[in-house]
Amino acid sequence: MNTEHTPDTGELLRGTYARLLPTASIPPEVTGDLRYARLVADDLVFVYALDRPTDVRLLTDRDVERVGLQELGQAAYGNLMRVPVTHEEISVEGTILHSFYGDSHFVGSQALFLSAAVGRVTGESLPPAGALVVMPSRHNLVYHPIADGTVADAVNTLASYALGAFEDGPGALSPRVYWWHRGSLKPLTVLDEETRSLSIQPPPPLLGLMKGLVRLDRAGRLATRAAAQAPAPGLDGLARATAESIAGLSQDPGSGGLGDAFASAVAHAHVRCATDPEADRIGTWDAWATAVQLGSALFTGGRPQDCRLGADLVPQVPATPAAPPADARAWLDALYLAIVCREGDRIHRLCQVPLETLRQDDSVDAYVPHWIDTLQAYFSESVSMDGVVEKLVATMEASGPDAVTRAPMEFVNSIDYQPIALFHRLIARDHDTFAKTLGEAVTEHGLYWGESTAPRAQVALGPLAIASLAFDYGFPIDPVQSHLPLCLLNRQRVEEIPSP
Repeated sequence: MNTEHTPDTGELLRGTYARLLPTASIPPEVTGDLRYARLVADDLVFVYALDRPTDVRLLTDRDVERVGLQELGQAAYGNLMRVPVTHEEISVEGTILHSFYGDSHFVGSQALFLSAAVGRVTGESLPPAGALVVMPSRHNLVYHPIADGTVADAVNTLASYALGAFEDGPGALSPRVYWWHRGSLKPLTVLDEETRSLSIQPPPPLLGLMKGLVRLDRAGRLATRAAAQAPAPGLDGLARATAESIAGLSQDPGSGGLGDAFASAVAHAHVRCATDPEADRIGTWDAWATAVQLGSALFTGGRPQDCRLGADLVPQVPATPAAPPADARAWLDALYLAIVCREGDRIHRLCQVPLETLRQDDSVDAYVPHWIDTLQAYFSESVSMDGVVEKLVATMEASGPDAVTRAPMEFVNSIDYQPIALFHRLIARDHDTFAKTLGEAVTEHGLYWGESTAPRAQVALGPLAIASLAFDYGFPIDPVQSHLPLCLLNRQRVEEIPSP
């Protein structure tokens, strides 16, 4: 460490940067002069470094004391945020990675304050869940916002890149993948000391978050960039895909094949409403009826049934045993569909699905099984209204930002919570507030999805279900509202569906 020149206060404020360094790069003989330094992760330490024309040197405790820790920290942060970087988006099989790189020794160190760095360079904000980030060298970092199901692929892609770039150098920093969350860096990469091999082991909170995002994304519930940019699904293609999925059930009668067929049918029913927003055509009704049949069969079993998806598409669902999967959101879809299509017997059967089975779905936040419990109690004749209200309160309390760890809060607030809020007004028999809340729910749905042509963007399924209940109870419902197909809401198009 160069001690020939003692920098004055002005030089320290102008030239000091917050910096990440490998812990192994700090010589043991100088650690006693770096008591201010902070261990960021097992292999990284936060220090202050003075950038001079001929070298970069670490600041000692004496340097820090001369300026003052708070004032020096503010200057070092400001200097780091002014480091020039080049930003590039990299697409790897549908997964978007963001790369920051430059000549400065401090580019990789911007991972310390990743949210601020991303805002400065891209003008965008990181999602509340943060980002995966790698800093293989002092000259670059690569991150992936944790916003959708592509996070599962991004982990492996970043791990491979980080290891290769770290070994290539120069200025190697870390071969690990980190989770940047609320200002801290948590390593996902674990080193096996015996074999000297690296493996990815996300901490339990991140693992749960990833499972939730993957499940939401695969079902098309998230308004991601990919969903916004994807071309509108073709009706004929979706109808045939659904028919093929149903036809394949005779060879694959398990819940996996039936679950895929149900997801395809739900997408088909939603997309039908893009060209038939009032749902007054027979083809649209057939699509919704098929989704109802498959959702009921998935969770409660049933006898063989024909499903109509067009004049030349009448596949048969084979006899299905009652073997409900641990898929809480699919159960909600099945119940919402049965409510909209006024399938009282199917509603009753769905509400007999053991709650403990649905609680085994570890991809959802606690408010989801609470909401299921509320609905099952409401449609049960054995639970008092006071008991239903108690369960609803538990649902509301579990859906706050401090309790939600799986789903993005934007999705929770704009989509998942809306039917809960409507149900509150429904059981209170508050007509005026229900009408206002329904309008807000439709608005939130539209704002969340924007101009996306994704299937889920076409219909606000949860609000439609609760509004259908309200209509049957005599609530005054505005007949013209986007994302609420009128002929389903007012029962004009509802026809008989074969019994399960």
